[in-house]
Amino acid sequence: MKLRRVLQSLGGTVLIATVYFFVSLLQVWNTGRSADRQPVDAIVVLGAAQYDGRPSPQLQARLDHALELWNLNLASYIVVTGGKQEGDRFTEAATARKFFESSGVASDLIFEENSGTTTYASLVAVSQVANQLSIDRVLIVSDPFHLLRAKLIANEVGLKASSSSTQSSVIQGGDAFRHNIQEAVGVAIGRIVGFQRVDSWTN
Repeated sequence: MKLRRVLQSLGGTVLIATVYFFVSLLQVWNTGRSADRQPVDAIVVLGAAQYDGRPSPQLQARLDHALELWNLNLASYIVVTGGKQEGDRFTEAATARKFFESSGVASDLIFEENSGTTTYASLVAVSQVANQLSIDRVLIVSDPFHLLRAKLIANEVGLKASSSSTQSSVIQGGDAFRHNIQEAVGVAIGRIVGFQRVDSWTN
């Protein structure tokens, strides 16, 4: 009888954990289809790789989408994020700034967070910029799989965040599916223990 109770309890725990994971996965997927168009104080573009000052295809897709939103007059500022890898000459944020300036966005309306190497670190720094500029509401731009965790982190660090995903991401097919699974795990665990604790492996 005792073994049966243990097995029943274990089975119930596994069932709850499985349902919780699949709910998180569905939320990651649904948030990735978001296209919020409500006015905000700032558009926040999350960083991705750059190659000696040139955006990677992944970063370029985010920048192109953010520029589309900017041209809809949805925000007063653009905040670009992302540091650099060892040996790089440019940060992701500086590369993004150069793109927006070359696209006609006034330099004094662009603010850089150029030290963060993870989503959590970048959004903590963005929250500090937001406090200085009295920014309350932000619109986060990133790849579809990335947006739910980014929104939850933004809320955790004191930002009111909506989201808009780029549908031209170069991460497609099986790669996108794997990223959705990883993000669902990160979201599921982060909601329990806090996103800073899982930041080092979710990036």
